[in-house]
Amino acid sequence: MRRAAVICLVVLTGQVAVGCSAVNGDAPPPPVIRVSPAFDTARARPDQALVVRAKGGTLRTVRVYAAGAQVPGVLDKAGRTWRSSWTLTPGAEYSVTATAASGDGPATMAVGRFRTRAAKRTFGLRATTPLPGETVGVGMPIILDFDTPILDKAAVERALEVRAASPVEGAWRWTSDTQAVYRTRSYWPARQAVTVTAHLAGVRAASGVYGTVNRSFAFTVGREQISSIDTRTHQMVVSRDQRARKRMAISAGMATTREYTTTSGVHLTMDKGNPVRMISPGRVKGEPGFYDLLIDYAVRISNSGEYVHARDNVWAQGRANVSHGCINARPDQAAWFYTTSLRGDPVTITGTTRALEWNNGWGFWQLPWDEWRLGSALHNPVQAGLER
Repeated sequence: MRRAAVICLVVLTGQVAVGCSAVNGDAPPPPVIRVSPAFDTARARPDQALVVRAKGGTLRTVRVYAAGAQVPGVLDKAGRTWRSSWTLTPGAEYSVTATAASGDGPATMAVGRFRTRAAKRTFGLRATTPLPGETVGVGMPIILDFDTPILDKAAVERALEVRAASPVEGAWRWTSDTQAVYRTRSYWPARQAVTVTAHLAGVRAASGVYGTVNRSFAFTVGREQISSIDTRTHQMVVSRDQRARKRMAISAGMATTREYTTTSGVHLTMDKGNPVRMISPGRVKGEPGFYDLLIDYAVRISNSGEYVHARDNVWAQGRANVSHGCINARPDQAAWFYTTSLRGDPVTITGTTRALEWNNGWGFWQLPWDEWRLGSALHNPVQAGLER
């Protein structure tokens, strides 16, 4: 006569837990759950993910909490391995409850806690572009400025998440040890919400330097406004949602020197002021070519002093290029452009002998997509997923 065996629930404080049930003598043993970091660990590495594995069965539930908040994670297709989505917060206590089963056999439950080691040195975000809640143009990049040089750029880049209502392909590029820029392959689809999250808690940026705080902000991509400027015909066309909305006679740089030559390429509107004080670079008062002017309705499009702005030299607009490098238009038309512009609106200029450098202001669209991707520490495009 075959006898029944009774296996009682055992919850261990170590790494492995086995379960309980009353089973027949020939029933398979209950699954084994392994948790890493192990339960009761007091100084777990925060830059390693939390992993829960089931041997001899599949995981049915995994619940992890830290500071009262549930920790997100992903279960693999086989149902045997659960991994936290991001690294772990330094100096935090984690509680884990996991269950596993195999068919109709006995179940296993593992319950325990562990703590991560505290960070002696920390890093985080110093500034973000766009600003939280800002409405921007379709060419807008995402710029993250860190407060500490990032040596392990791949680790930090893996922690950066972009989510959009209309998924697009994009990639990060490191422009310095303290700045990462996200650019989409094509312009953002208009009128959608975008959320950026830097899951920095637990990320190791350099030896002994860890992130301790996650940072998230959202912005909105507004209407599509794209401007085209031909310096040879002295004309500017502003299109809104693929329809021409305004035609403006302009005057561009006189091109007598490199400094006075307007740059050709895809610019983005960066900021604006009314008025903006403009002073001739490299010249002092009394020298030839010196100027110190207050200019109305000025929209900046590069870091080399280029603006689209108002100027009353109507005689030149539409006929000749006489400026110091800026694009000037009739005051009422410049005021309209100033009022309707959002940061990140593309402004494409053609017809000059000087090309806009990709790192001059936000000239990021000057780089072909494959070249842009080479600046990523991961060398892979990132899909900006659906906004939750």
